[in-house]
Amino acid sequence: MTDPAGRLARCFATVFPKLAADRIPAADTSNVAEWDSLHHITLLTVVGEEFDTELPLENLEELASYQGILKYLEQLPA
Repeated sequence: MTDPAGRLARCFATVFPKLAADRIPAADTSNVAEWDSLHHITLLTVVGEEFDTELPLENLEELASYQGILKYLEQLPA
């Protein structure tokens, strides 16, 4: 998987265009005001399309931050 962190950052920038690039790696549901349930599903959809995978909705809590999503993506088979 080529540069998953950069690709994920681009997904975050697409869904949260007002979020400064330097804040993306620390982004989570508690510190991004716009991050509501609709944005969460939109983000997971955008990430799923970018990485050609389905992110499990039953894991919404662990997928509620940039770092959590990145960790999940890094565990996927290459």
